[in-house]
Formats: sequence, C-alpha cells, structure tokens
Amino acid sequence: MKRISFTSDYMEGAHPLIMQRLMETNLEKTPGYGTDAYCEAAKAKIRSACHAPEGEIFFLVGGTQTNATVIDGLLQSYQGVIAAETGHIGVHEAGAIEFGGHKVLTLPHKNGKITAEQIEKLLCDYANDANRDHMVMPGMAYLSQPTEYGTLYSRAELTQISSVCRAHRMPLYVDGARLAYALACPENDVSLADLAALCDAFYIGGTKCGALFGEAVVLPRPGLIPHFFTIIKQHGALLAKGRLLGIQFDTLFTDGLYEKLGAPAMAAADHIRAALRECGYTLCFDSPTNQVFCILDNDTMARLAQKVDFGFWEKYDDTHTIVRFATSWATDMGDVKLLKDALRDAWQ
Repeated sequence: MKRISFTSDYMEGAHPLIMQRLMETNLEKTPGYGTDAYCEAAKAKIRSACHAPEGEIFFLVGGTQTNATVIDGLLQSYQGVIAAETGHIGVHEAGAIEFGGHKVLTLPHKNGKITAEQIEKLLCDYANDANRDHMVMPGMAYLSQPTEYGTLYSRAELTQISSVCRAHRMPLYVDGARLAYALACPENDVSLADLAALCDAFYIGGTKCGALFGEAVVLPRPGLIPHFFTIIKQHGALLAKGRLLGIQFDTLFTDGLYEKLGAPAMAAADHIRAALRECGYTLCFDSPTNQVFCILDNDTMARLAQKVDFGFWEKYDDTHTIVRFATSWATDMGDVKLLKDALRDAWQ
C-alpha cells in the first residue's frame, strides 16, 4: 500500500503557477532586497485586496522570523506579548520571542482562542498591581487566524479584542501562517479587509499556503514600526533575492488565487472528519479548517502509523494521544481515500 502523509501543510513545493513564473523570470536581473518591480506589483495587489491603500507591505522569509521580527519591532525592551498558552510563539518557535528579549504572557485558551475579557483583565491586573514596575508590561496582543487548533476567530470576537487593545493603546497582531485556509472556510466571516481594519499588523502566510516560502507582513497604517526594513535585516529575515518573494505573492494575488487555493484543503479535511466519525473515532476539537484533530488509543495509533504519517499533538492520557491530520492546497483526494481505508483497517 502506498504510504501517505498528512503530517503538515507545508510538505509540498509551490503552486504550479508560481513555479511557472519563477522559471519564466529565472534569468532576469533585478534589484535586490525587495526593491524590484515584482515586489512593487505584489504590494499593490495586497493593498487592494486588504482595502488598505496606504498600507506598508514587507516580505519576509518565514513564519518564525516574521513573528520574532514584528514582535520585537512593536515592543519596548520592558514589554511582553499576550498570547494563548497554545500560541505558536509560546510553544513551537523554540523560544524565539524570549531569545529576542520579550516574555510571552500566556492566557488559558478555549480551543486555541482567547477572549477580549481575558485580555482586559490581564491589562487591568497589571495596572492595579503595586509591584508592576518590577514586572513585564503587557505591550501587545498576538492571535492566530486560524489558531493552532484550527479554530477561527469570528469578526465579532476580533472586533471585541481590537476594541480592548485600542482602548489601552496596545497593538494587535495576527499571525496568518494558514490564512488562506481561514479565508476558504465556509464558517469564516473575517476578510482581509477586516484584518486590515481591526489589526495593527498581520501577516499573510505563503509557506503553508501555496508558496515555496515566504510571508507578507501588512501594516495597514504606515509608520507603525519606524525603520522596519532595517529591523528585518537585523533579524536575518530579509531575502537578498527579494524578487523570489515578490513573484510568488504577485502570483498568489492575481485573479484571487490566494483566497481560492484553500478550497481543496477544506474539501479534503471535511472528508477526513466524516471518515473519522463514520469509523467511530473521537474528534478532539471543533476545528473547521484544514487541521483535523482526533483522539487515538495508543494501539490504534501504532497500527495507523504503519501506513500513514500524521502529526503528534499531545498526550491525552496514559493510553491515548491527540494526533493531527493536516491537509493543504495540494492534497490529493486519492490520498484521502487511502487514509479513509487505513482508518477503517486500524479501527478495532
């Protein structure tokens, strides 16, 4: 039986249209560091898609570098960043934020999300603490859309969080590593324009969403981070051959490709969720996007692992494990069929 992989959503290379344009432009000579015409064209298309005509757009090489660079650029030396305890910056980025000198101030989550009320309470507790001058000051809020659990913030939830942040004059930053899958999800009601209106900074993920690599940071209101280009350089996140990023994002934002390419991932994930339910498996989180989580007893997990590569998430208890199946823009429905067969075979 063919071995199949649902380990992550960045296992494939790039969308064929991107590969075609990279080949077509391969021998061109262009200025470096994102000052080329392709980057300018991509920026214009992103501004238009976000309804942010004055927005500043920057292309960085990867997600961890993007988070570390934006957060360091937004915070003062004495400040930390508020995040869910499951947030990518606090769990799967090897302490990159702390390495940059900023504490991640975590809050309990519900299915990967935090609330405006939690953020408000943390800020008020800090303000009312007589020892606050000896403590890390909350300086910004970090969210992911979708979250690490594949869940979504609604427009209403994002609006409430934005209102709290603005009342406290604190930036709101959204990690969009998987943003294409949020935009393609039928349950989503948050658009790129909503993000630009409600957030102070966010990034549009490319690495997990059809590009070979790279992310596009959007600062809807110019001047938020002075000398951000130089800060990107300091963090090793600036690509000398910047046109490679410009070409990719110019392609992704031509004819609405970015907002469409998540649809195959949604369809595949829905089939996987249905198959898990049919076989009697227990879904762990109500995640409507491209990440599917379920609880497996360890014996079943071992049998399934003989045929399928999937992601370990966390231990559920001594005899059960939470695992993740991730689909992508390039997921083959033939592989989904093989996964469904393997799930039936592993179930006892």
